[in-house]
Amino acid sequence: MIETIGIWIAAFLTLCILSFLYRDNPFYKFAEHLFIGVSAAYWAAYYYHNILLPNLVQPLFREGQLLFIIPLALGIMMLARLVPRISWVSRWPLAFIVGTYSGYYMITYLQTNAVEQIRATLVSLVQVESWQRLFAEPGIITFLYAIAVPLIVVGVITGIIYFFFSKEHKGVFGGLAKIGVWFLMIAFGASFGYTVMARISLLIGRVYFLLHSWLRII
Repeated sequence: MIETIGIWIAAFLTLCILSFLYRDNPFYKFAEHLFIGVSAAYWAAYYYHNILLPNLVQPLFREGQLLFIIPLALGIMMLARLVPRISWVSRWPLAFIVGTYSGYYMITYLQTNAVEQIRATLVSLVQVESWQRLFAEPGIITFLYAIAVPLIVVGVITGIIYFFFSKEHKGVFGGLAKIGVWFLMIAFGASFGYTVMARISLLIGRVYFLLHSWLRII
């Protein structure tokens, strides 16, 4: 009985969301506000029980580690943003958080977004084994590999050139920058297409739920 009620509630909320395809209406707003409210409550409980409680409350009040008074004070100062007269107090913990995370993640981002990106771009170009395999195993896959590797290198270099604004984009430099624009547009188009397909997959999942679990047509 509980499972059946849950299926009917899920089907009703799904139809409320899909009703936006017709126009904005009270059913869609109800489902939207319900989703936001439930999500906010869920994440508030999650952060309290999994982050705040084990990392602040227990060490400070149960184990007596007084050093945790500092993050407690910073957290309380963050709440000062809710009071207009003393909202400026919240800038101090925000500045501390931004500065700390910037320093902490600087090495990580340099490693993942700079060094690893450069390595992934050039490693296939300089690996002798990859090119030996290309000539030893001819075929469509190896042929596409032979085309893809130089294209990746050219795309990365010309894309970087496009974002180099210290020199005017004219002549050969401007031509390379235009090639970089084409590579960027292709990359953005592929990313957008991937996002659309992901949303279509979500839609297919909800339609399947309606037809299979709710109406039992399929």
